Amino acid sequence: MAAVRGSEMSWEERERLEAQADLFSIVYTVEALEKAWVRDTITADQYTDMCRRLIGQFKTVEHMIDGLSVPDFIARYELSCPAAQHRLLEIGVPATVEYSRGGDTSAGELPRAVAETVQHFITSMDALKLGMVAVDQIQPLLNDLLAAITRIPSLPPNFAAKVKTRQWLTTLHAMRAADQLDEAQVRQCLFDLESGYNDFHRSLQSS
Repeated sequence: MAAVRGSEMSWEERERLEAQADLFSIVYTVEALEKAWVRDTITADQYTDMCRRLIGQFKTVEHMIDGLSVPDFIARYELSCPAAQHRLLEIGVPATVEYSRGGDTSAGELPRAVAETVQHFITSMDALKLGMVAVDQIQPLLNDLLAAITRIPSLPPNFAAKVKTRQWLTTLHAMRAADQLDEAQVRQCLFDLESGYNDFHRSLQSS
């Protein structure tokens, strides 16, 4: 019986060590990715796709290192990764989404960008109305919405829908994947999305 317990402990310890190794790899990969983006050695599409994938992996791994927070993990092993900390712990979306002003969208691509933005607004609102309130259900939808809306050149960086969507993504990023928005949060998020959708339509009519 003691041997079985020892084997179980060995397996658990091995799982924790593997999770820490995965976290180490993700953190340093994001750090390198951020530097590549700043130095313009990677395209915007390549950066965005890789960053989103790594952020998703990070959200899964961060809760597998039992009893140790990510900041504590970084401090314990003296990791030098300021860019990765900002991207993974504070923002939770790629820099192309965080800072984009939509200036790269050509006139020919604009109708598609507008259609995609409308689609993502509707999909996000419908998801909340259907009870999809877990973080891992709603966060990808809001990510897609923010990515779409930032491609509209006429919308300023402080456009209310952009600001509110970023705020919700920051809130969701601080939660666990399996956590759920409570009733008040769902109501507020739905209100913000509906207000943003109406503002977006008004901005198109006036442009």
